[in-house]
Amino acid sequence: MPSLKEIKGRIASVNSTRKITSAMKMVASSKLHHAQVAIQNMLPYEELLEHILKSFLAAEAEAQTVYDQVRPVKRAALVVFTSNSSLCGGFNANTIRMMLNAVDEYDKTIGRENVEIYPIGRKVYEKANKMGLKVQGEFSALADKPNVQQCIEIAMELGKKFAEGEIDKVELIYHHFKSAGSQVLTRKTFLPIDIESELQADHERDLTSVIATKESQEYLKKRGDRSLESGDRSQEEVKPLNDNFIVEPDMDTVLTELLPKMAHLMLYTALLDSNASEHAARMVAMQTATDNADELLRELNLQYNKSRQQAITNELLDIVGGSVNN
Repeated sequence: MPSLKEIKGRIASVNSTRKITSAMKMVASSKLHHAQVAIQNMLPYEELLEHILKSFLAAEAEAQTVYDQVRPVKRAALVVFTSNSSLCGGFNANTIRMMLNAVDEYDKTIGRENVEIYPIGRKVYEKANKMGLKVQGEFSALADKPNVQQCIEIAMELGKKFAEGEIDKVELIYHHFKSAGSQVLTRKTFLPIDIESELQADHERDLTSVIATKESQEYLKKRGDRSLESGDRSQEEVKPLNDNFIVEPDMDTVLTELLPKMAHLMLYTALLDSNASEHAARMVAMQTATDNADELLRELNLQYNKSRQQAITNELLDIVGGSVNN
């Protein structure tokens, strides 16, 4: 059995660790709030662009652009989103595992030398270099400070390569942020753009809460369902547009302008989702670590009290035994 001094030292050590994890949880919670605000600020632009594209899809004209042409895959690119730092649970490990699975799939058909990696975040950049994959640039700064201009530059580079036939398919691997307690690891096609599937994609997000406990998430979900049943559902329904509009100069030209903007939005949305998911994962991990520290402290205090009581009992027995012998 460890001595009282050893147990006391362990209690002090766990207390210090608990203070760190608790502080990191509060920092992650604050950063998560800012990340949610960033997503909220982006949503009006996303909704308006979707509204315009839906109105064009409702038209009878068949429009073809270079960005939605499906062709046999000979070269591919993966845009992978991770964080720059650790202590966020399985956030980075799961993303990297999905990237390696995707590379293995392409290795069987086109060979891994024909797969390009665009790493957003230091963790995936280091792993891709270590595995000897074909890395195109280093974008670690984006993982900490999402920047729409740099996202546009990456999307334009990928779009140019796709249009010129240097790449036949581009995929995104990231965590889709649904709520503080739920982040869904997603792998989806970036180019060629499938407008219909993208407009029907899951855009459900809870941007109002940073509470990650299961009970609180279930409560918020039930409350949201009740609000929809009570009449808020009508606000989510898109009102039909007047179909009597004239497109100038023509449908193909307008969609050729709109589709790159949609690509920029998809990449920026994935970056914001990944950034919010990282902070949510770190907040949950630090909350779990703090809870574990509390449980460990409870056990150590109990062990300390038992050892102290045992030491006092032994001393009393020694005193009593000595007096009897005398």
